[in-house]
Amino acid sequence: MTESTHEEPRPIDLKGYLTPVPDEIDAVELPVTGVLPPELTGRYLRNGPNPLPGERTPHWFVGHGMIHGIRLREGRAEWYRNRWVRTRRLAGDPYLRQDGTRDLAAVHANTHVIEHAGRLLALVESGLPYELTPELDTLGPCDFGGRLTTAMTAHPKEDPVTGELHFFGYGVEPPYLTYHRLSADGELRRSVPVDVPGPTMAHDFAITQNHVVWLDLPVVFDMSLVGRGMPYQWNDNYGARLGVMPHDGGDVRWFEIEPCYVFHVGNAWEDEAGRVVIDGVRYSPEVWHRSWTSIGGSTTPAGGPVAAAAAQGGTCLYRWTLDPATGKVHEEQLDDRWIEFPTLNDGLVGRGNRYLYAVADDSPTGENGVVLKYDTRTGASQAHELGRDHVSSEAVFVPAADGRSEDEGWLLSIVTDRAGAASDLLVLDAADLAAPPVATVRLPRRVPAGFHGSWVPDTN
Repeated sequence: MTESTHEEPRPIDLKGYLTPVPDEIDAVELPVTGVLPPELTGRYLRNGPNPLPGERTPHWFVGHGMIHGIRLREGRAEWYRNRWVRTRRLAGDPYLRQDGTRDLAAVHANTHVIEHAGRLLALVESGLPYELTPELDTLGPCDFGGRLTTAMTAHPKEDPVTGELHFFGYGVEPPYLTYHRLSADGELRRSVPVDVPGPTMAHDFAITQNHVVWLDLPVVFDMSLVGRGMPYQWNDNYGARLGVMPHDGGDVRWFEIEPCYVFHVGNAWEDEAGRVVIDGVRYSPEVWHRSWTSIGGSTTPAGGPVAAAAAQGGTCLYRWTLDPATGKVHEEQLDDRWIEFPTLNDGLVGRGNRYLYAVADDSPTGENGVVLKYDTRTGASQAHELGRDHVSSEAVFVPAADGRSEDEGWLLSIVTDRAGAASDLLVLDAADLAAPPVATVRLPRRVPAGFHGSWVPDTN
């Protein structure tokens, strides 16, 4: 596949469940169908792009960040509220200054929202995180006491044993990739450059008990596309490889793989033979190109990333097994459904998990929304059908406090009518997706399709 020609992007026409909302609202005592488990006491938060009223954007990924929050407490849905993240970009400051340098605080902060060491952070991979209050007001950009001088990925990984937060930043000038690690109490303790050949778009990565796993893949920065949406495109000449690096840095062991792109890793771990196993959602070169075009303004998007890929032949759950002893890679497709947004019980990040969750559109036109559960040991899967007219956001796993099995807990997902008429917070029994929903919280407005979210329990 050759590099695509440069088209002048048209503003995306965001319709249906992609339609931005025009304002911020508050609502209290939300109606609940079913019974909310009293143990679900905390806040479900989800981030996503939401342009200002009247603002047009050439790419779905570059709208201003908006956090949607639902407060649950002891069987009640106390409130819903939504807030734009008050970034410098929202205030009108440019990302690129007149002298050519980047303002890492002039970003959209629209991709993820996490909690670590008591800080609530809105994330986007092009710049600094923004700290928020529990009520979703913006405190400002966070550079961890001046120590963080690169962008921060929207996909950090918290080690469930040490409590450390592993993350990275990538950029368009050397060093193109930098590894960082926060202590469990939120202090930036380590920053290490990682040698890669060019400015690849490193959206995600993985950790294992002892290693960091890098995705060095052939979607790279293109200067000619700056100011025209997302300035990245496929480059056949870049190559595709996965890298394994010790947590404390040092030499990276690289493994060449078949050309592809991966937005999202499900998990990675070291097996009993010392091999590194990575599960993720794979885009072939053809699916990547057509999906990126669909969501990037050259055509009106048919839906979110799942629908866009599905319409062109599909993403899939995939496994790479890296053997340091032989230097060989085994690549294996695990399923043929068109999925995205893999999640798991976060207590097993970097360790051997059995279950992965994902969302899917089970038809070529992306009409039948589904929440999926994979048993990666047996190959079995289970589906919760949302119906023809509904689509699910990422399904976040919340473990039961005294759970004795990996899947004892709940999945939380915002489900939206495909026409954009209404949204609900869906609560599913993660141990049995075939069962009816545990509870459904009716939200006071449509929540546009977005990206990633987190459950923040009151104990945090």
